[in-house]
Amino acid sequence: MYKYLVAFLIIFLIHVSAKAGEIDTLHVKQVDLEEVVVRSFKQNKSFRNTPISVSSISNLNIQRKNITDIKDFSATIPNLFLPDYGSKLTSPVYIRGIGSKTNAPGVGLYVDGVPYFERATFDFDFNDVDRIDVLRGPQGTLYGKNSLGGIINVYTKSPFKYVGTNINLSAGNYGNIQAAMSHYGNVNQVFGYSVSANYRHTNGYFTNVNPDPTASDKVDKANSASERIRLSWRITPRLDLHLVSNIDYSMQGGYPYAPYDEQGNWGPINYNDYSSYERFMSTNGFTVDYKGEHFFLNSQTSYQYFDDSQRIDQDFTPASIYFTNQTQKQHMFSEEVNVKSPGNTMYKWLFGLFASFQKINREVAMNYMQKDSITDKFYKVPAFNLAFYHQSTFDDLLVDHLSLSAGIRYDIEQVRTRFNFYSDAHDRVSTTMDEKRSRTFSQITPKISLQYNFTPERMIYGTVTKGYNAGGFNTSFLLNEDPAFDPESSWNYEAGAKLAFLNNRIRTEISLFYIDWKNQQVTQVIPGLGNRINNAGKSTSKGVEASLQSEPFRNFNLQISYGFTHATFKEYNKTDKISYAGNYLPYVPSHTFSAHGDYTIDMHSSFLRRLILSAQYTGAGRIYWNEANTASQSYYGVLNGKVSFVTHRFVTFDVWIKNATDTTYDAYYFESGGLKLAQRGKPLTFGANLALNF
Repeated sequence: MYKYLVAFLIIFLIHVSAKAGEIDTLHVKQVDLEEVVVRSFKQNKSFRNTPISVSSISNLNIQRKNITDIKDFSATIPNLFLPDYGSKLTSPVYIRGIGSKTNAPGVGLYVDGVPYFERATFDFDFNDVDRIDVLRGPQGTLYGKNSLGGIINVYTKSPFKYVGTNINLSAGNYGNIQAAMSHYGNVNQVFGYSVSANYRHTNGYFTNVNPDPTASDKVDKANSASERIRLSWRITPRLDLHLVSNIDYSMQGGYPYAPYDEQGNWGPINYNDYSSYERFMSTNGFTVDYKGEHFFLNSQTSYQYFDDSQRIDQDFTPASIYFTNQTQKQHMFSEEVNVKSPGNTMYKWLFGLFASFQKINREVAMNYMQKDSITDKFYKVPAFNLAFYHQSTFDDLLVDHLSLSAGIRYDIEQVRTRFNFYSDAHDRVSTTMDEKRSRTFSQITPKISLQYNFTPERMIYGTVTKGYNAGGFNTSFLLNEDPAFDPESSWNYEAGAKLAFLNNRIRTEISLFYIDWKNQQVTQVIPGLGNRINNAGKSTSKGVEASLQSEPFRNFNLQISYGFTHATFKEYNKTDKISYAGNYLPYVPSHTFSAHGDYTIDMHSSFLRRLILSAQYTGAGRIYWNEANTASQSYYGVLNGKVSFVTHRFVTFDVWIKNATDTTYDAYYFESGGLKLAQRGKPLTFGANLALNF
């Protein structure tokens, strides 16, 4: 049935595009909407004319939507969902139902070309961000690891594009304070430099009622700070060098989990041991860009280090039952080289090589206080990855305006683990274990797409792509279990269109997708130990995505997006007697919806230049929280707003509000040791910003 819908969509879009051509004769002002951006290096064409479902958000829209971190993007983009987990340790990202909250992410993140492979690195404060691209659907052919669901590319500001000094101060209720400074400069557009720093504090939103003075404060209070240095050289008109170095530190309390009953009522947060999460992260990237007459070359060398510590009252009760302390250290090196055609010919090509080494040392110490038992586990998990890939694009194939793009990638990855276990029980009988294991995975991931351009601004496309995530080893498992889990793979079938009307005053995108998913890596909770990965049999995800961007009249911008996902297990036997076949996948909203509008009022004043009114509504749901589908969050919506006063000189003053209707909803839910626990979404918050631009 779904294949017939895809075929119908293509026929319908051809008809609509042909009719739309009649509008071209009207004398309408050409409009270039703000969120349209240029291509990335791996794309031979602009995103506007590429057979990929992609959403791009510019720096201006980041400001007007008051986006301060990656979780603020949840539901603002079709079928993108980021549950607000209790700490930065885990930042699950789901696109079209694909994601992971325990193992390596199912959605990849790159910042200035540097890959963020570990889930504990995803949640960072946004500062000096120029634009963000979200590519939906498997991107394994060009990006490989962790791109089964899609890719998020974050680009920071270039000193060749921005010049000057910016100071931003923000304050709000619940003790929300943020201060940021950045400076950009260049010498004759040959040598550019920038430095930025950011500090953020919150008193927290939720209180632990436990009388223990170490745990009675706000459980989610947090402090974070970061700095970034960027140096850019234009050695010659053809050769550019870029060096980016970033340091990020955060310290937060945790976790705001409260007992939760079947009627959807929260109990008080009440546990006796103070919990926290602390992280230090350093990310560095060196980029070489060379534009020759016959080829372009891009080289990206990167290194990322992080060191974190999680302390958690694992039982979340006033009793002293479990307490766990987990520490991690990661070293990640990567090198990627791309060579592609200049892009001005009918045949375009790209070759790439990627190599990485990632090593994580993890220690998990659990104190089982009721039995006077202590267990200490040590894990060393090195992983080696090597990939070769190619993509060719043929324009005007057979007939004018018809393009064919085909790509293929070969990945090989070796994952090793060394596991040391020590247990000391109350009877002083100790247990030790020392194991070494290794697994090697390899996969070929092809992609083929066909697109037809009616005009430079109107095209339809169809794409077939294979997605893949390697297997690995669990760091939480029972001693009589095999800690390994298998790879997962998917085939993604997609048809869509990108259309513009009224000389680009209105732009729309629509796509249908169907994902056939095998050996899905699912998360299971082991009480007192944590989470482990298991493989389900088969799953499917199908849905639709649509977006509209327009300027219906002068100074008013409107953006609307909608996503529908129907993601279910086809085959999944939890035990011999329990089957979840037909159940919805957890953490996947059936609907995501976003509507944003901003209106600029030109002021005829010697002091005030512009008044900008912005409002945004985002909604998501229904969301099932477990594989059994016994707990869920119905559809809910959050309303945000912002008013900006822009002066004639260098001052901008904003007042903002988030969750203006104080909507109550579940942001996260899980079950552990017979307990049902949930985290509420953030309540109504408001504040003001002051920006100075010199």
